[in-house]
Amino acid sequence: MPDSINLLIADDHALIREGLRKILSIEPQINVVGEVADGEQAVAFCRQNDVDILLLDINMPIMNGIEACRKIKEIKPQLGIIALTIHDQDDYLFELIKYGISGYVLKDVHPHQLIQTILGVARGESFIPPSLTTRVLAEFHRLTSGETEKKHHLLTEREIEVLKQVATGQSNKDIAKALYISEKTVKNHLTNIFQKIGVADRTQAALYAIKEKLVEI
Repeated sequence: MPDSINLLIADDHALIREGLRKILSIEPQINVVGEVADGEQAVAFCRQNDVDILLLDINMPIMNGIEACRKIKEIKPQLGIIALTIHDQDDYLFELIKYGISGYVLKDVHPHQLIQTILGVARGESFIPPSLTTRVLAEFHRLTSGETEKKHHLLTEREIEVLKQVATGQSNKDIAKALYISEKTVKNHLTNIFQKIGVADRTQAALYAIKEKLVEI
């Protein structure tokens, strides 16, 4: 994780942006580098500036958060995006997971939890609220229930070990330490895992591992 996390706030309400900035100023590792009021501005800012984490509202004018997420991930796939929304709705979350979001946080979240989520995403972790996990897994199972091949049979023993670690929320650094390998090796394993099981990111890989009962939650 970088010593300083460059974070962009994207929300169409000025009062919320101001409140978020004050909350995040408590954490010395978080550096709020900008604030924007719509998805189009968020895309432009991320294209032109060094941003590590984007705190993204879903319902914004001109371009909503879902479309902004899709475009930003095309430009900077390594940028961590955390959706901050009042909507506890499956369809938002499923779309965002598909586009590679790293976290999904409801706006009634405690400030400490928000900060911890940002720090976790900066470490390469993912976060889905427990209240939504069961529904996400059910939808993931429905979408993949027609598959006859168990794709994780294509994985090596070491890749399965790495996948299990990802499913329990471990960062690349933690995985490397636990398995006595380098972080670069962990990244190489993840690239192979994603390709073999047909997923795009850590969140989808974790959901796959839980669905196939490689880990228990």
